[in-house]
Parts: sequence; C-alpha cells; structure tokens
Amino acid sequence: MKNPLITQNLEPYVAAIVGEQRRFQTDGLVARIWNRDHTVWKDTDAEISNRLGWLDAPSASVECVAEAEAFASEIRAEGFTDVLLLGMGGSSLAPEVFSRIFGSATDGVRLHVLDSTDPAAVLRLDRSLPEGKTLYLVSSKSGTTLETASLMNFYFSRVLGRIGRARAGQSFAAITDPGSFLEAEARRLDFRRIFPGDPNIGGRFSVFSPFGLVPAALIRVDIRPLLGAADRAAASCRRRDPAENPGTNLGIILGTLARAGRDKAVFLLSPELRSLGAWIEQLVAESTGKEGRGILPLVRPTGAPIPGPTSDRFYVSIGGADDESLAETTRVAVRSGDPVLAMTLGGPPDIGAQFYLWEFATAAAGAVLGINPFDQPNVALAKKKTDEALKTFREAGSFPAEDPSEEDETIVFYGEGLESDIPAGLQPFIDRSESGGYFTIQAFLPPGEEIAEALRRLAGRIETRTGRPVSFDFGPRFLHSTGQLHKGDRGSGVFLQLTADHPEDAAVPSTPDGAASGFTFGNLIDAQSLGDRRALREKCRRIARLHFKTRIVEGIFAAADRL
Repeated sequence: MKNPLITQNLEPYVAAIVGEQRRFQTDGLVARIWNRDHTVWKDTDAEISNRLGWLDAPSASVECVAEAEAFASEIRAEGFTDVLLLGMGGSSLAPEVFSRIFGSATDGVRLHVLDSTDPAAVLRLDRSLPEGKTLYLVSSKSGTTLETASLMNFYFSRVLGRIGRARAGQSFAAITDPGSFLEAEARRLDFRRIFPGDPNIGGRFSVFSPFGLVPAALIRVDIRPLLGAADRAAASCRRRDPAENPGTNLGIILGTLARAGRDKAVFLLSPELRSLGAWIEQLVAESTGKEGRGILPLVRPTGAPIPGPTSDRFYVSIGGADDESLAETTRVAVRSGDPVLAMTLGGPPDIGAQFYLWEFATAAAGAVLGINPFDQPNVALAKKKTDEALKTFREAGSFPAEDPSEEDETIVFYGEGLESDIPAGLQPFIDRSESGGYFTIQAFLPPGEEIAEALRRLAGRIETRTGRPVSFDFGPRFLHSTGQLHKGDRGSGVFLQLTADHPEDAAVPSTPDGAASGFTFGNLIDAQSLGDRRALREKCRRIARLHFKTRIVEGIFAAADRL
C-alpha cells in the first residue's frame, strides 16, 4: 500500500513532525507497537498489551468470515428477512458503516441498528419488524452494558410472549467475548448462535472481528476484498521508516497538530462516507480524549462552509476521485490556510484499508500525545452517574427536581443561573464559548433524519453566532464515543443537552423473562442525560439543558431561527 496521504499548509509544523518521525525511528516505536510493548504509551501496562489484537485482525479473521457467511446462508434459508442489531459504540458503528455504504444485497437480509434507549425508537422497531422473520443480534463484549442488556431483555421478553420459549431463542444470536455474562445468558436462553469475540481487541478497534464481520456477512457484503485491502494496509504499517509508513505518518501528524493547539479535525466526506466519519469520530475521540488532551473530530458533508483561517482546526478530506463537489470544498479549505490532509479512495475495498489506517494512526497519535489510547476512564464515570440516578429513581419514584431558568407552554430552559426569557436565555450561555473551544449539542431525543436536520440547523446557527466549531449527536450513543473526550480533554467545551417528554413509554425488564425492573426506557434515557450532566459538572464543564414538552422538531427550529 502506497502512502495515500496528500498534505497542504503543514509548513509551520514540519520541524515538529520531522522531530517525531526521528523519535519513532530512533526509539524503534513501530517495531515495539507490533511487539505489543506497552511502554510505547505508558510505563504501566493497564489495558494496553492485552488490547492490541487488532494489529493482526485482518489476517486472523479468515475463519470467522467462512463461519459468518455460513450463518448468513442459514438465516436466509430459514426465511429471516430482517436483523436488528442491539449494541453500543464499537459494536454498532462498524455494522452501520457496512449497512450504509454497501447496503443489503437483493438476497441478503435488511440490517437495522439500535443504539438508543429512547422509548420511541425502541417501540417503533418493535412494531415495524416482521414477527417470526426477525433475527435479534445482541452485540456486546461483556453483555453487562446497561443499554444493550436493557434492549436484549425487552426484545426477548416480547418475542417470548409472541412465539413461545421453544422458538424465542432461535430468533436470537450473540457476539460476545468468551466467558462473558452475555455468553452465559445466551446459552441459558438457547440462542441460535454465539460468536466469540477476541478479548484482546477493544470495542472501537473491533471492525475486523465478529463484531463487524458477522453483520457484514448477513447483508451479503463481499468481505474478502475488504480484508485483503486491510491486510495490505497492515503490511505497510510495519515499515520502520515513519515517513514511509502511512498509519504512523498520519498518526504523527494528528498528534503533532493537536499538541500545537490544532485539536479539532474537520472531516470533509463524500456523502456515501458519512457513516465512516461517525466510526472515525468514535475511534479518535474516545481514544485520544483524556489527561487534558484530545482530538475532536467534526464530520461535515460535502459542500460544507469553510469559515476561513483558524488557529485550532485542520481538515481531513476523504472521498472518491470523481467527487468534484468534495474536491472543490477541499480546495476552499486549502485556500483558508489551515492544514489539510486529503485521501482519495479508489473503490469499495479501500474502505477496509481506511479502517486499518485509522486504527494504526490513532495508536500512533496516542504515542505522540503521551496517552493510553486503549482505555476510556470517563465513559465509566458517566455510567456510574447513570446508575446513581437510576438508584435514586427506584428509591424515590422520581428524579431530583431541578429549578428551570425559564419555562413556557412548550419549552423549559435549565441554565446556569442565567435568568432570561426563552430562547434569549440560550444566547448568553452560547456566547460563553471561549477562543479555541467548541460547542456540543447532546440530543437525548428519538434518533431520526427529521430531528437530525433540525439539529444541523441549530448547530449551524450556533457556529455562525460564535465562530466556534459545533458538534452534535444523539444520546446515549455519544456517551460511548465523544463522551469520553468531553470529560477528558482540556475543558474548553460548552454543552447543551436537549431532552423531551415521552408521550409513550415501555417498561425495561430486569431479565429476558420479563421480570419488572422498576423503571422504563423513558426513565433510563432521562437517567443517562442526568448522569452525563453530573459527570460533566464534576469535571467543571459548562452545561445547560433545553427540554421540549411537545413538538420537538418545531422547537429546535424555533430555537435556531432566533439565534
């Protein structure tokens, strides 16, 4: 694999980049990465040497491909038409890339990915998927992740009530690490199949393991060319000379720019690659956002406006050679004077090379930044705060009351002591974003394109008003992605949570047999938003909340139009 990277406007950083390249070569860091030497990153081996199985995954996964393809044939032969994947973070994002880029072959099943606990999303899929023809694929390394466990219990209890115990287990399969809680549950419930993950591969690095390959096989993606491209990328990432090693070179540039204050990577992508951007976003943000450092990925569509020269951003352009709109956007970015990194994809198999390239680059960037790219300490903090909020709810029957700054018939604004009318109360809060900072909209709302479009409008208005980059994502999905960076970086983010009432709700069973847990999916997503607010405040981050009583889309557009 040749080095696919073309760079522009890197002149002010060349000396630092070359210095890092020399350090990598003098200290033999590439060979040490391949030798699983944890001291590349930290003196103490905690979640490092036992998290590097992804290095060999493209070549080691050949047996998994054959097994996954045989399973897919079995599923189709038995009349299954749909698969609902229940998972979070790395368990859901790679399958989403395969589904959105490659689609489903005419003789494949339709893949649906659920990584939300919003009751509207949960109930919509429960009602729309065909009974008896849907395979539920529970994807979790441990099976104890709150969201995935809750979703599994809900759907299994529903299927159990509809088709009986004898057939229910045959409608479920699991991907999980050997010896996990989920493996034990899947055996107890007679799941159709259990695919073992590799305990030495972390979730966000698991695309070339059963977590990515089984869903790809189910929708009839031609996996072998992707693995071949990834294997060639892996071979190129063994080169000792960092300048000739595409993964190392990219990682050194990413880490050097971040150290110099350019810690926001704006991804300019061809339309069909937006889901790849979400995968890279999780990989880079969750891996680098800790110890007061981090790189914030910001995914932008083709034709996105370029604000002009900045001191804190660089651009990453990824797309096909024939995407003239992306090429023009990239040229505008180059003219802005900010650093630009550009890669051209030659065809679908190049997606496999991109997966591997970014995994290796993220590991190398961690070495430049002096952090452990394989742990996620602040994800655990948000989980702990959510558990505490749910415990309070169970004991008291409600969450602690919060005093709103202002309220009208449709919207409640919870600020930071900013007494003003709605939405003017948002304006002073938004204007507090500092130079070099960023703004994030955390939407604990039903995921869907209509709300996403409204969020894009709101994000654009905030970016225009403040001049600061703005990201947004749905909760609780982002908690397993950029949520780590929000609490682990240098603390320059400003956060606006969007929450809403739940006109219709569903109970969360405590077991797959339907035993009561004492809370609903509405309670769960509310606890997750509350837990994350508490985690952010514990880290001294600025956060406010806008709650919609009704008409979510109209409310978001109204807030955007008045900024």
